[in-house]
Amino acid sequence: MKKLWLVYVLLIGIFLIYVLNYKQQGDSADPWETAGLRGNIEDKYVMVTFQIGIDYWKSVLKGFEDAAEELNVSVEYHGSTQHNANEQMTVLEQTIAKKPAGIAISAVNSKLLTATINKAVEAGIPVVLFDSGAPDSKAYSFLGTDNYNAGTQAAHKMAELTGNKGEVAIITTPDQHNHQERTDGFRDTIRNEYPQMKLVAVKDGRGDQVASREAAEQLLAGYPQLAGIFATESNGGIGVAEAVDAAQGSGLAPQIISFDTDKGTLDLVKEGKIAATMAQGTWNMGYWSLTELFHLHRDLESDSEAYANNKPVPVPDTVDTGIDVVTRVNVDNYYAK
Repeated sequence: MKKLWLVYVLLIGIFLIYVLNYKQQGDSADPWETAGLRGNIEDKYVMVTFQIGIDYWKSVLKGFEDAAEELNVSVEYHGSTQHNANEQMTVLEQTIAKKPAGIAISAVNSKLLTATINKAVEAGIPVVLFDSGAPDSKAYSFLGTDNYNAGTQAAHKMAELTGNKGEVAIITTPDQHNHQERTDGFRDTIRNEYPQMKLVAVKDGRGDQVASREAAEQLLAGYPQLAGIFATESNGGIGVAEAVDAAQGSGLAPQIISFDTDKGTLDLVKEGKIAATMAQGTWNMGYWSLTELFHLHRDLESDSEAYANNKPVPVPDTVDTGIDVVTRVNVDNYYAK
C-alpha cells in the first residue's frame, strides 16, 4: 500500500512539473500577449517616404508591417513620388490632418521638413524619423544607419581598393542630411588617415541615375587619373557605373563604391562593375520605428502631457540599425529571398 501511494505521489509530482514547464513555455511563446503589448486594430500608424516607387523602401515597409502584425495595429504607406521636399511636405500635412496614432518619416530635406514634423508633434501625434533624419525637429527618435560611420567604412574600403593612394571623388545629394553625414565621414577619413589619397571633387547627383551619370562623366573628363568614386546612394552608384562602363575604351576604370542593396546595384556588384556597396539594416528601421511609435502612442493616450516638462520619453534618441560592406564575395547573401 505504501509503495502504491509513493507511485501516486511521484506521478502527481511529475504532472505538476510538466504543467509548470508547459506554462512557462506558453508565457515565453507570446511575449507581446503576456506583457500586454497588444494594440487596437483601429489604431493606424503611417510611414512617409519619398520616391515611393524605388525598391529601397520595400524592406523598410516589410519591417513596419511585421511589427504591426505582432502588435495588432494597422499601417499605411504614403510619400512623394519624386525626390522633392515640397511634395513630401504636402503628403505629411495630409497625413497630420487624418490624426494617425503615429508617423514614421524619412525626411528628404532635413531643414525644409522640420517645421511640419514639429506641427505633428505639437498636435499630439508621435513622430519618429528613420533613414534620413531632421536633427533640429521635435521628433522623438531617429532610427537608421550611423551615416558618418558608413562614410568612414566606405573610405577604408576605397583605400583598400586603390592601394591607399590616388585621387577620389564623391557623388552625393547635398540637401539630404544622411548623405551629408556619409560625405563628411568619407572626406574626414581620407584626409586624416590616407595622406597619399586626395578628395578632388564632390558632385551633386540629385538622387537621380541620369544626373549622377552626367556628374560622373564630368569627373572622368576633368580628372583623368581618378582612382575611385563614392556614390552615397543607389541611383547614383548605377549612374556612375554606366559612365565608367561607357568610358572603358579610354582606359579609365576608377573603383566604384555605392550604397544600398537594390537588385540593380547587387547585379552590378556581381558583375564587378561596382566594387562594393554599403548595406543598411532597412528591415530594422521599419520594425523598430513602428515599435517605438506604439509605445509613444500608448503613453500619450493615457496622459496627453506625458512628455511635457522634460519627463522621460520611453524611446532612445537614436538607434543604429547597422551597416555591412557587400562585395562579389558575399553579394549573393543580400538578394531578396
